[in-house]
Amino acid sequence: MPSTLKIIFNSLIQPKTGACVIFVGDDLVIPLGLKKLIGTSAANALARAMTAENFKGKEKAALTLLAPPNMVADRLIVIGTGTAKDREKTDYVNLGGAVMGRLGSAKQATILFTGPNGWRVDGQAAADLSLGIRLRAYKFDKYKTKKKDDNGASEGADSINIALGDVAAARKLAKVSESLAGGVIMARDLVNEPPNVLDPVEFAKRAEVLKALGVEITVLDEKQLAKIGMRALLGVGQGSRKESRVVIMKWNGAPNKKGPKGAPLAFIGKGVCFDTGGISIKPSGGMEDMKGDMAGAACVVGLMHALASRKAKVNVIGAIGLVENMPDGNAQRPGDIVTSLSGQTIEIINTDAEGRLVLGDVIWYVNEHYKPSFMVNLATLTGAILVALGNEHAGLFSNDDTLSERLHAVGQVTGERVWRMPLDKNYDKMIDSKFADMKNAGARNAGSITAAHFIKRFVGETPWAHLDIAGTAMSSPETDINKSWASGWGVRLLDRLVADYYEI
Repeated sequence: MPSTLKIIFNSLIQPKTGACVIFVGDDLVIPLGLKKLIGTSAANALARAMTAENFKGKEKAALTLLAPPNMVADRLIVIGTGTAKDREKTDYVNLGGAVMGRLGSAKQATILFTGPNGWRVDGQAAADLSLGIRLRAYKFDKYKTKKKDDNGASEGADSINIALGDVAAARKLAKVSESLAGGVIMARDLVNEPPNVLDPVEFAKRAEVLKALGVEITVLDEKQLAKIGMRALLGVGQGSRKESRVVIMKWNGAPNKKGPKGAPLAFIGKGVCFDTGGISIKPSGGMEDMKGDMAGAACVVGLMHALASRKAKVNVIGAIGLVENMPDGNAQRPGDIVTSLSGQTIEIINTDAEGRLVLGDVIWYVNEHYKPSFMVNLATLTGAILVALGNEHAGLFSNDDTLSERLHAVGQVTGERVWRMPLDKNYDKMIDSKFADMKNAGARNAGSITAAHFIKRFVGETPWAHLDIAGTAMSSPETDINKSWASGWGVRLLDRLVADYYEI
């Protein structure tokens, strides 16, 4: 996101320089109020252009009129809102992204946030629109030496004015949207960073910036982890020259009450900062993507940023296990047996099934020390979930119907959708070991399910959900609100979960 991007909310005013955006429905009627603002000459020219281009006003379709007559604006952009039924279910976040994508090289823009009958133009809709604009504006180009287009112009708008009637409500609600955008962007930045920059130690330092928002941070180094007994997590990182870390983040937003059921909520993320596969090394093709194997941890950090930034009235624990999985002479071997923090022993079958080892130790630690009301973990855990669900849904595995139903509901609202997968007992038998309490990988079949069962053995009776985000967190299809390799998936989902069901 350009650091200079400003989104301003004002009363409906006549647009000035840059781009002017208006909205029309499938009847192509420009409301009288908009005609007055853009002027009769520009409105007539736009009507002619819509006819000439056979513009039908379909949802998010766009038409641009350059140098509109008698307007200070350089371009007049009309965005379709579709039919009356389309308008009833408009996703204003995605609409904001679509609008941002149509601004081109315009440095300033005025969005006249009014339109056809039946279209919401209240403060919440405007705040959602601004969220979509911020997410679409995001770029990760810090390592590019050329940041201008072929004509020498810098890319991206600097200032966007959203003009509407209910300005006060929009400004208030947009502060929440800005906090949420900041969390998503923080997660994207972490996932996009190269692995020679973002190792476990550096990742822990990045998380510590949340102290400025009032988040309590505890960083556990390798000596402390060894003393505690996190041998499963440490086993993953023992082949790397980069030390492993565990970061515990506490947000106490409800200091007079301890939160739901007298306990905090807990979110845990897998943070494998680079995954070669270890001794069970991965093929070279696409291995560069394994810098994103810490997307679960990035989501948790982004979520904590969003909650703290908007002063969420809830108590939350965020925990991330940070390791690097490398194949040197000290690396873990297939056939090794390690004892986890829980005391359960694990036979290592495949050193590339490492994320579950990290999660097992961290989940056990969080459950024992903080007694949370529920735990949700996120991990780019298995390629098998891509085979099952592609890039459209994250895999959801859970021991609790209520938590699952709530995650599904907020997934439908945010567009970060989940699909519940089975956790039948028969699958659990597939990770029994002849030599230890369990093995870290079963057969090829049902790989995502057996991975979830492995994690479940460290959960106990606490309500829990595991989100396998291998298909949604990185290298997922581009959308109206994301053109980045890293999506920041999960921050909006879990922020909405907290807001809708758990804040006091």
